[in-house]
Amino acid sequence: MKTILMIDDQPNVRLLVRDYLTQEGFRVVEAENGRQALIVVRREQPDLILLDIMMPEMGGYEFLRAYRQEGSAPIILLTAKQEESDKVLGLELGADDYVTKPFGMRELVARIHAVLRRVDTGSLLPSGVGTSAILRAADVVLDHTTHHVTVGGQSVNLTPSEFDLLAILMAAPGRVFSRLQLLERLQGTDGESVERTIDVHIRNLRAKIEPMPSEPRYIETVFGVGYRFSEHVRVGE
Repeated sequence: MKTILMIDDQPNVRLLVRDYLTQEGFRVVEAENGRQALIVVRREQPDLILLDIMMPEMGGYEFLRAYRQEGSAPIILLTAKQEESDKVLGLELGADDYVTKPFGMRELVARIHAVLRRVDTGSLLPSGVGTSAILRAADVVLDHTTHHVTVGGQSVNLTPSEFDLLAILMAAPGRVFSRLQLLERLQGTDGESVERTIDVHIRNLRAKIEPMPSEPRYIETVFGVGYRFSEHVRVGE
């Protein structure tokens, strides 16, 4: 049974989500603000976190900053904010996806299943590409079995979305993926997220694996199209 942490300051929202997810077979734990949630995550080790943004004491952004220093569970933002910049900020801080309030419960459950499926089964690799357990490119090593990445022998803490993007790109060096293709591989065709979501994840990923993020060696931008993993860096088992 997967454990979901629901962080929201509105009791009626927590009750609605808890009851529905419980019926869907999830175990749900709750917190009413980010400060309380930091205590709960350490105790419960949830498989996924649903995070509201606007909360008293410690809001969603502050929680994200603090939690991503110690935890890597996937996070879906639940936000009433309509501004794209607000959602982008959440992604920059380490969220994997977002759902805008008011949301349908069936949609939310579908998004939860999609994220958990990626974490459980490994990255969604392109069709026709081999599924080697380990991918290497120079000093970058990605292990599907342990869901672990090292750069120069040092462990790198990636969010599930960052891991999946890196795996997709590394598995097909030289192949160009559009932002839409990458977004659909992460979320399926029912997601509401915009293609700019991919830009944010790629920027975060470069900051973690590239020696010089401003002059990327591994993840190349193909202007007007999307991204590719450099075919000039050897990738293999």
